[in-house]
Amino acid sequence: MEDEYEHLRESQIDSTSVFRGSLLDVRCDRVRLPNGGTCLREYVKHQGAAVVIAQRADQRLLFVRQYRYPLQRPFLELPAGKIDPGETPADTARRELREETGYVAEQWRHLGVMHPCVGYSDERIEIFLASNVQRCSPRELDDNEFIDVFTLSLAEALEAAREGRITDAKTLSGLFWAEKVLDSGW
Repeated sequence: MEDEYEHLRESQIDSTSVFRGSLLDVRCDRVRLPNGGTCLREYVKHQGAAVVIAQRADQRLLFVRQYRYPLQRPFLELPAGKIDPGETPADTARRELREETGYVAEQWRHLGVMHPCVGYSDERIEIFLASNVQRCSPRELDDNEFIDVFTLSLAEALEAAREGRITDAKTLSGLFWAEKVLDSGW
């Protein structure tokens, strides 16, 4: 199937690092276009992340609320975090659920992957369903993390999305999966 879209492929001529921080690597590449021309492509390299749809035995889902500095406001989100070097996405999901919420899960299922910003980033977010989650320990937040933990039913979460109270892309994508998996048996 890849060959079917070869007429759309762009190829890298050279690449420059514009900025490299602890989270992001901003690149500017000169590329050859399918018509033979060239142009610059600016993008962000990202190590990837995992997001967790965590369902308790009472069917309620775990959510976090945290302040997001770039948009200067708190957001309602599913628990999530970046993949550390040498860590599998499944290990990231388990770690982030425990660290952010203090919960662990009896069952885990990988549901899929989403790419939140295809126009300017290679970031991927692996989506996991954690079933029968139970509180196990105190949270292990990073020194720079300030997070509220709460629960919503799937219906309440979907209503929050419809009302614009949930706008985070990974959470919206996770809710799409949750609705299909939990309500429709995908």
